[in-house]
Amino acid sequence: MTQTIAPRVRTLVLLLLAACGLLLTTAGPASAHAALTGSDPQQGVVVDKAPDQVSLTFSEKVALSDDSLRVLDPKGKAVQQGKPFEVSGTTYGVKLHSGLPDGTYTVTYQVVSADSHPVAGAFTFSIGAPSITSVSVSGDTAGGGVVGWLYGFGRYMSYAGFIVLVGGAAFVLGCWQRGAGVRPMQRLVVGGWLTLTAATLLLLLLRGSYTGSGKVGDIFDLDLLGNVLQTKAGAALVSRLLLLAAAALFISVLFGAYDKREDEEKRDLTFGLAIGGTVVAAGLAASWAMAEHASVGLQSGIAMPVDVVHLLAVATWLGGLTALLVALYRSEAPIESAAVRRFSQVAFGSVVALVATGVYQSWRQLGSWSAFTETRYGQLLLVKIGLVALLVGIAFISRRWTAQLADTVVRQGKRAPQKERVAASASGSGKSKGGDSKRAAQLARQQAAMDTARQKRTRDADPNRFGLRRSVLAEAGVAVVLLAVTTVLTQTEPGRTEQDAKAAQAASSSSSSSSSTAGSGAVTLDMSFDTGGTDGKGVVTVDFDPARVGGNEMHVYVQRTNGRAFDIPEVKVALTLEAKKIGPLAVTPDRIATGHWSASNVQIPMAGDWKVAVTVRTSDIDQTTVSKNAQIG
Repeated sequence: MTQTIAPRVRTLVLLLLAACGLLLTTAGPASAHAALTGSDPQQGVVVDKAPDQVSLTFSEKVALSDDSLRVLDPKGKAVQQGKPFEVSGTTYGVKLHSGLPDGTYTVTYQVVSADSHPVAGAFTFSIGAPSITSVSVSGDTAGGGVVGWLYGFGRYMSYAGFIVLVGGAAFVLGCWQRGAGVRPMQRLVVGGWLTLTAATLLLLLLRGSYTGSGKVGDIFDLDLLGNVLQTKAGAALVSRLLLLAAAALFISVLFGAYDKREDEEKRDLTFGLAIGGTVVAAGLAASWAMAEHASVGLQSGIAMPVDVVHLLAVATWLGGLTALLVALYRSEAPIESAAVRRFSQVAFGSVVALVATGVYQSWRQLGSWSAFTETRYGQLLLVKIGLVALLVGIAFISRRWTAQLADTVVRQGKRAPQKERVAASASGSGKSKGGDSKRAAQLARQQAAMDTARQKRTRDADPNRFGLRRSVLAEAGVAVVLLAVTTVLTQTEPGRTEQDAKAAQAASSSSSSSSSTAGSGAVTLDMSFDTGGTDGKGVVTVDFDPARVGGNEMHVYVQRTNGRAFDIPEVKVALTLEAKKIGPLAVTPDRIATGHWSASNVQIPMAGDWKVAVTVRTSDIDQTTVSKNAQIG
């Protein structure tokens, strides 16, 4: 059985890398936790005159830099002046140059949400009438590229290091105190400390580029690093490093002075180490809680301590599980069944705490049952819940093996005669051969190796121990995937925020695209036009009834500025759904009466924010096209 250890460990490592790579690459580059809920001017609107400023409203407070808000004219030239500023609450604005000409303007933004994640996006509005623009914002993302991937990997490794460090130390101190002298256990906990420390330093270096330009060359920019240290996220990372220094002292005592103490002396030191270790572990957990989801939004004063308890429960359970796996596979000293039973009890308490805090966090981040299926956060949460349920099921099997586990003890009395015979043989050999000490040492090493192999065979012959090994290995495999899902979940916009933002944007789009809506669901659009010729000014009104997917009745009314019907030679309508690259769909209405055109069964293939462009010709050479957006369907 011992020959199968290495392949199983390699399989677990491959599972770790596959799950990490898959989940981190499927995470969106812009992990937006603050969402744009409104703007002035609104997205897609056509305003009669140039505004003095552009303002954006987010779902939570954001941090601004000098280039956070930019407004670009149709040629791509920046037309904002001064630095962005806070208007009120969660609304932020930037001043515009005066006398801006007509055309389509692009607003781009890149900010950092209150829970430390970068948010980027863009939208357009038009002055006078829409125009062709040379601005492309398709690649304008935050937290993407190589830097984004490295940052996501650093977050994963920091969680993994924290879990192994805290859970491994708790396993040794609370369940298997003899493990303080076991070399593989020492390497495990120290490895967790090194992983967390290295990942924290990596995140600190990447932070400036991650929330800014996204360029690899900016990773070692000292000015950016100085700016990061002044942010909440930077302070959290520095606090984590300071706490890791205290954790290093704890580890040195646990595997140094503590291991050398007698059992009675250990009891006195155990209490002090437990208190100190708990304080350090809670502080490390708080370095996440104070800078991420829990620190903003609903009931943050309750959410942060709940988040700390949640992280400690995860670390105690999964980190202890990793330590148990190492003890079962890598430790030469057999772990007692009593230690396994103690961990089983600790793990059960951790699961209870995990479920209780998880229910609260789910309610806080989702807010409704529909968010489970309608938001990415809810879908990931369902996956996490399924993995936790699977993990608990495998743990139940492990508890059954633990209940039947019998300690395998190799009696020293059996080994003593063998050692005496080896010593006698070595002594006799030394006399006959002039005291060949090298030969005696070689025989002693061979005998020790034989004794170790005999111990392993005896221990591995226990079918209950073999079953426990397999179930714990399966638990560890599921735990690796669970950790990857949790890492992506922390970078995903909460379901409550996503739904609130969608509702706000829908309301904003509806108000900007339709000046009035009949009770039947009809949409009416009013647009002023000026063909430039003599008597070329007027107002065109377009009605869609019932403004839904499928067939619609469309009426077009053309009036002079004084409200009288305008007799013009031609009207054309084109429909475009730019978000889906559908259209323009040409509609040529029939003349019904003076100033009145109509078309029946106008097909709308898909619901969305449709651009309605109307071409009005007032003479043989004078015509113009005006447009407005309407939410149809």
